[in-house]
Amino acid sequence: MSKELTKLFAAEIVRLVREKKVSPVEVITAHLKRIEKINPSLNAIVTLAPNAVERAKEIEAQIMRGDACGSLCGVPVTTKDTIATKDLRTTFGSKRMSDNIPNEDADVVSLLKKEGAIVIGKTNTAELAMSLDCENPLFGRTNNPHDLTKTSGGSSGGDAVAVAENMTSIGIGSDLMGSIRVPSHFCGVYGLKPTSGNVSMRGHFPNAQGVYSLGSVIGPIAKSIDDLQMAFSVMAIGNRQSAIGNQKIAFYTDNGIAPVSSEIKQAVLSAAKDFSNAGFVVEEKCPPSIERSAELWQRLFLRGALTPLNEIYYGHEEEAGDTVRAIFRRLKTSEQSLDDFLNAWNERDKLREQLIEWMSEYQLILAPVGSVPAFEHGARKFDVEGQTINQTQAFSYCQTWNVFGFPALSMPMSKTKEGLPIGIQIIGRPFCEDEILKAALRIKKTKLS
Repeated sequence: MSKELTKLFAAEIVRLVREKKVSPVEVITAHLKRIEKINPSLNAIVTLAPNAVERAKEIEAQIMRGDACGSLCGVPVTTKDTIATKDLRTTFGSKRMSDNIPNEDADVVSLLKKEGAIVIGKTNTAELAMSLDCENPLFGRTNNPHDLTKTSGGSSGGDAVAVAENMTSIGIGSDLMGSIRVPSHFCGVYGLKPTSGNVSMRGHFPNAQGVYSLGSVIGPIAKSIDDLQMAFSVMAIGNRQSAIGNQKIAFYTDNGIAPVSSEIKQAVLSAAKDFSNAGFVVEEKCPPSIERSAELWQRLFLRGALTPLNEIYYGHEEEAGDTVRAIFRRLKTSEQSLDDFLNAWNERDKLREQLIEWMSEYQLILAPVGSVPAFEHGARKFDVEGQTINQTQAFSYCQTWNVFGFPALSMPMSKTKEGLPIGIQIIGRPFCEDEILKAALRIKKTKLS
């Protein structure tokens, strides 16, 4: 029965637990056995919660008494190792924080637990969540389940792998430059980056304060759209409910920054066709000024990285990993003035207003997640359609929507000829995550019918 339990969607687990057809203890035990079997080759989960089975027993007793059961009753959840969990090691992927035991949960963890979710472990991350790889000096690298020679993507790669390989039902990650959407794209699962400010970041490191509050956000990763909706509804501060009509959808495969591979372009075109078949009005149209987003991301968020880096490593920079040391060196040689930083912030706000106005006509946008599928561990440059591009350029398709703070979903769409997953992005208007999820569910149902 263990194998079947780990393959269930979160919604199915909740139903079976409430109907007393499956015990929460059986669910958690099955997932722990799955972790024991396959995690060693993947290195997705880096710390197990020692009280997971005890928590499952408490929920089981609650159900047997006939007490109310939350919307995530008995669902196993993992959280990125940058999100605080009470009495459970939270390291941020840093050797200097290897013994850090928070005395309280992050807000999102408290909300999930209140609804009956059971935290079974912490997942690997890039050091301080500052890379699109999933590797750090403390725990090493996380491997892609579709090809162990390739990265899971980062920085929420551990959660994406744990979900893809049925070690957990729902993963909780965070995203400042694609860190939920890129691993979801690489691993073939669903990942939602909510609107900036729509999910509490209290208890996450780096903190979403100052300029980071514009683009950094916590969000869920799951095996289905329904499960994503379940988790998001618990975590969200606000979620506008709307009926999905035949809205206009724009799609683009060239953001003016970097080309995409032919297979990724075809995935977006296929998604556009699927939306058209589902009754949406679809047009190829590039949103205004998004070619400015890559530069704005660098001018805004790199400067903001100095505060969390100093908080952990000031006077101990030699203990940082290669990626973090490289960021330190870059920041120390940066000649960015305060005026340039403030001008970038002002330009961002003006362009964001233009995008919001533009999306009064196009309520949803389809786009690539990035230029390439999962890449080899450590790769920093890629040859795409005759051009050599760097990692930042390749995933500028994600960073755009962090710069402007819009919600975006990574949705599995197809596979490369080598069998690697390809995801596409669905972008919505601020605080309209519900529109994105309903639209994704509608085309999925249309394809199945």
